[in-house]
Amino acid sequence: MPYFNFDLVIGAEFKNQGGMFLENTENAIDKADSLASELRIVRPELCSTGCAVRVTDGDRHELYRTPVEPIGRG
Repeated sequence: MPYFNFDLVIGAEFKNQGGMFLENTENAIDKADSLASELRIVRPELCSTGCAVRVTDGDRHELYRTPVEPIGRG
């Protein structure tokens, strides 16, 4: 099983949110979307600041990025 890392992206800064072994990239994307949804609730100050959650593989190559604030809100 591949290992995926999750980061909170604030500007040019990447804050590690941990990692986990998951079956595939699709599951990692689902986890990133879930983390972004949770952050909207517990850290509403991150909305409208351009923050995002990104997924990287074991070699730190970015695979996916999702905004904390959903596109189309406003």
